[in-house]
Amino acid sequence: MPETNATSPNTDGTTLKTSGTALETIDTPGKSGLNFTVLSAWTEEKEKILLGPYEYLLAYPGKDIRKQLIDAFNVWLHVPEDVLKVISNVVAMLHTASLLFVFLNRGLCRDTKSCRVDDVEDNSLLRRGVPVAHNIFGVAQTINSANYVYFQALAELAKLNNPDVLKIYTEELLNLHRGQGMDLFWRDNLRCPSTEDYLEMVSNKTGGLFRLAIKLMQASSASDEDYVPLVNYIGLIFQVRDDYMNLQSSKYHDNKGFCEDLTEGKFSFPIIHSIRENVSNLQLVNILKQRTENEAVKKYAVAYMEKTGTFAYTRMVLAELDQKARELLEAHGGNEQLSRILDKMRVEEDT
Repeated sequence: MPETNATSPNTDGTTLKTSGTALETIDTPGKSGLNFTVLSAWTEEKEKILLGPYEYLLAYPGKDIRKQLIDAFNVWLHVPEDVLKVISNVVAMLHTASLLFVFLNRGLCRDTKSCRVDDVEDNSLLRRGVPVAHNIFGVAQTINSANYVYFQALAELAKLNNPDVLKIYTEELLNLHRGQGMDLFWRDNLRCPSTEDYLEMVSNKTGGLFRLAIKLMQASSASDEDYVPLVNYIGLIFQVRDDYMNLQSSKYHDNKGFCEDLTEGKFSFPIIHSIRENVSNLQLVNILKQRTENEAVKKYAVAYMEKTGTFAYTRMVLAELDQKARELLEAHGGNEQLSRILDKMRVEEDT
């Protein structure tokens, strides 16, 4: 049987090549008149269909802190430019694909008032100020697109011909799903975790992609310095700050909706602290249970959290994390680019 080569465009404009064996053409079609010969090439048109939800989200980029971190850590690691391009592309692909999952079911449960948020992942109507992908392309197509990109990212890493990077990829993708799984379990079963369990989850879920980037760079660098402890602190700062801003920042509300973590029923860092400050008061737990979109109820919840000292406590924790990150940064000899990133993540009382 003749050999055929199939090509499909990658997200960075390059081409993935695959090989296959085409079936021999049947000279005499059957009564159906169909030709059962296997197609010899994957077309660009089909590729665009599969990548539709992914490319839709790509059209509305965020601040791209992961690329900023990669560039900052490369001041130390000096990864070759061609390798760094692959790593940056892989991390960007995984981040965008994971967002397709993370924000998938926020809109689903708003369609049915009796629906609990059990469907797929988080439950957001807006991402970066525009409708989430599944509201445009549908749930099934969005899930398939995200999964497809996960494997495209793996194919990209294979280009590096470094067995260590495939091991790192597997480890951190497992961590990402472990973190996401616990986050969903607490939310869907109305279980309030301890702050320690929450921070462990954050280290797996949010910190996973940060850590993946730096570990891939370390595996491709001549340096033997270990920057993972530092990037772990940065991941914690990023997520705890995001939790804080979700409930306190007017700019955040304009892009992602007003106090969306309350509507989602999410046990974020401030919410966990407030609940555990007075476990006998079930008001906040019951508000989470309602998945409310009522702005007055959400404002009441924020006022309650203010009374429990939650926002002041969260700012204190962020300041401690920032201090620890800066101590590690200086221990590695200092890095102006990383210092600027930490500066941008500082939280003031008036946001």
